Amino acid sequence: MAADYYEILQISPSAEPETIHRVYRLLAQRYHPDNKETGNAARFRDTIEAYETLSDAERRAQYDAIHQKMWRDRWKLVDESSSEQQDFKIEQISRLTVLELLYTRRRTQPYQPSISFLDIEALTGRPREHLEFSLWFLVSKGLVQRGDDASMTITVEGVEYLEENVETNGHQRLLRAKN
Repeated sequence: MAADYYEILQISPSAEPETIHRVYRLLAQRYHPDNKETGNAARFRDTIEAYETLSDAERRAQYDAIHQKMWRDRWKLVDESSSEQQDFKIEQISRLTVLELLYTRRRTQPYQPSISFLDIEALTGRPREHLEFSLWFLVSKGLVQRGDDASMTITVEGVEYLEENVETNGHQRLLRAKN
């Protein structure tokens, strides 16, 4: 399942049928290709597909079973056998990995030291939802700066923090820049 029909219709999975119908009509008007200001054929098709599934009780029940599994998998950080201590360790490693990426970028490309959020996602292999906390923490501590275009750059404090903590946290692999 690629599309999240609840997200497309901007409604809760517990939305009543009347709400689904009302929101669908609003979005269908907004995205209809004949609407000169806000028309969008692709979003209109997605809206219709979401409505057709969620407005039919049987199809919605089938979709909900898949949707719940997708939602759990999307937010699953580690398997159930792990402890909270491992979760904290994974988060620390994630933050250090982001700092390493930004450190390497700053060192190897000093005139373009920023990395986009999408590139951080791709380079770390972690989805946006799992990186938001790490980046919030790093920005709040002043270790990373967020640019106007949402790109990230390591700060002097971030460089010092990384250099002090890479060895002590057992995370000793600095990323190697490609020449």
